[in-house]
Amino acid sequence: MKQIKFLSKALMIGLMAGGVFASCSNDDDVNTEVVGGSQAALEAACAQWKVARADWENSEAFLFGAADEYSIDPHTDTWPVDQSALAGVLRDGAIMADIENKVKQLNSGLLGYHGVEYVLFRNGNPRDINQLTELEYNYVCAVAKDLYEATCVLQTTWEGAKSGTRYDKAMSYLSSHNTLDDDGDVTNEGLSYKNFGSNFKNTPSADYDSNLDATIQIIEGARDIISEVGGSKIGLPWTGEDDSYIESPYAYNSITDFYDNIVSCRNAVYGAVGATQPNEQSLIYFCLNANNLTLKTQAQNVQKKLETALSTINSMKAPFALYYKDASAKAAIDALDELDGAMDEMEETLKTYAGNSTVENQCKVINANYVDNVVVKTYTNLCNNAEKLYNAIRSIKK
Repeated sequence: MKQIKFLSKALMIGLMAGGVFASCSNDDDVNTEVVGGSQAALEAACAQWKVARADWENSEAFLFGAADEYSIDPHTDTWPVDQSALAGVLRDGAIMADIENKVKQLNSGLLGYHGVEYVLFRNGNPRDINQLTELEYNYVCAVAKDLYEATCVLQTTWEGAKSGTRYDKAMSYLSSHNTLDDDGDVTNEGLSYKNFGSNFKNTPSADYDSNLDATIQIIEGARDIISEVGGSKIGLPWTGEDDSYIESPYAYNSITDFYDNIVSCRNAVYGAVGATQPNEQSLIYFCLNANNLTLKTQAQNVQKKLETALSTINSMKAPFALYYKDASAKAAIDALDELDGAMDEMEETLKTYAGNSTVENQCKVINANYVDNVVVKTYTNLCNNAEKLYNAIRSIKK
């Protein structure tokens, strides 16, 4: 996950504490004509945003691969929204006249889930339709379309699709977007299609030296988001180190985001979307049944710490945007630290199997199941619901 800070801490927190996120298009020189839309349709779009948002957070245990190489993570999930720059975009007639194309080259702090969230929500609730301007409507439609097409890239490059509507949209996205630099700005580096699923399942490959190497990536992908949720998403606001680092503040969706991030870790190591117990082709099942008492004990500890972390996050005082200093936030940080430590111990034991042909064969099964039943299924759900979000937003206007 990438955060780019555009607002000062004082401004960001002041806006949240006061419950005021003014319209980006309220300057005298901007067309402030209100969109002719339906409040019920806007509320339906907000509900669909939460569904699509959950799918994204359920993918964060595998932000390596396409999400990383194509800069889709920062492109679609950077916060906070650059409100000043967005006001400038809405004032720029040339950009707004061609917003569907121009949006592809905007700074990532204007796009994705949080760009949509900023337009649709205020203080955890759907906006009043009478406050949504025509310019904002046109902008959010373009952002939602761009978001949907980005999810098409994730789905098709992991499943290895080479035809169909979503493949065509993915290729259009890759041909019209470039990578991003560390500030979220578009570079001159182009993008090309790559089959990430095949590279993960068939090693040695361009990305992995062995089947075990790819299996270790499953753990490392999970550990990356565990560390980010505990150390950054919750930790930076709680410690006061960076109290503008609050994800999904407009919809008050932060704690749900955190919870879904850890669900993505459980899905990854249990081998299925929505799994509550490991299946027979999963990483945890292998660790529990590898005739290695140390590895079995470590896997059991991971299971225990996963459930504790989920329960502790679920018990945090909500909304996090207002209660990020509550003691329940520190309890969640501690639970996530313990989960990361348990994952680390299991990873180190697994590494001792390097070169073991029997383990290599089992890892090949684990990796194929992971790609097909976790990554591709998650991204398919993500793409389905991002498309529904785009259509729901378009339907706001009567």
